[in-house]
Amino acid sequence: MVRRTRNIRHAAVLAATVLLSAGLTPAAFAAGAPSTPGPDAAELSGFWTAARMTAARPGDTGPGDTGQDESMAARTTEPTVDGPRPGEVIPPSKSFDGIPQAGTFFWTDASGTGRTCSGSVVRSPGHNLVLSAGHCLKGYSGSSPKRHLAFVPQYHDGLTPFGIFPVQDNGVYVSQQYYDKGEHAGAAYDFGFAVTEANQDGQHLEDAAGGVELLTGSGYAHAPVRMIGYPGGAQKPLECLSKTTKWASDDSADPGTFERIACAGFVGGTSGGPMLVARPGGWGVIGVIGGYHTGGNTPQVSYSAYFGPATQALYKAATTGAPPAGPAS
Repeated sequence: MVRRTRNIRHAAVLAATVLLSAGLTPAAFAAGAPSTPGPDAAELSGFWTAARMTAARPGDTGPGDTGQDESMAARTTEPTVDGPRPGEVIPPSKSFDGIPQAGTFFWTDASGTGRTCSGSVVRSPGHNLVLSAGHCLKGYSGSSPKRHLAFVPQYHDGLTPFGIFPVQDNGVYVSQQYYDKGEHAGAAYDFGFAVTEANQDGQHLEDAAGGVELLTGSGYAHAPVRMIGYPGGAQKPLECLSKTTKWASDDSADPGTFERIACAGFVGGTSGGPMLVARPGGWGVIGVIGGYHTGGNTPQVSYSAYFGPATQALYKAATTGAPPAGPAS
């Protein structure tokens, strides 16, 4: 996600803070039998010190990011609208300690710089699946090197309360359409999954942190929606309560129909963060920050690719161990 830094005026928020404090946390999953921790878990636990995690920079433009504003450079047309509408109320976001089911990826780019993107644990048969944005994960499909790629649920203040979960070799799933079309023409496919290994204690991810329900085909309009994301370099994640609406792209370079949500302060690093709705016994995820303009060009408005049949197909591939897609050779 490319975000222009600007002063953000906090405005009135939906009167739904009750939802955030009403104890709507997912029921704990019964812990499965512990597995033997792989060598990657111990290695990554030693590598990702609090200092390294704190110093990591947003990796929203991809693991090979050189700092260039790639998303803006790739656009061939200027949108008529991308950001707040005149007079639109932008709900504020706030820093908090996070929830177990949301967290952040850490990896090192080709230069050795630490990078981050957001994600969430989704329920799966293997209890080992993370949902994020395709533009965060696309550099790691197939046989690409992992470069210390790991997921940390509820990361905050340099802490890893549930441990560090390495991403499996060949465990990143991004749609072939996204590779073939690119992150702009393929914006409607900007989602991905990562299959994790056990942490250093031998626990599966979902057994340790719980998970959210993946919702597909649920429509574009949802309220209230709780959005969570990890700004690059921040010690804590952000959360915001707002609503999603249907957004038909006005930019021919980023075609498609997306979910749009207004929330202040969602800057680089928050890509892949979940858009959550309350469900019986827990949370459901209806989108992730990504898609139209790789999630939005301002900190006040974010977008998500719509979760439909393509999302279901990718989830099936990730949970059945099908060979992951990758860039055309």
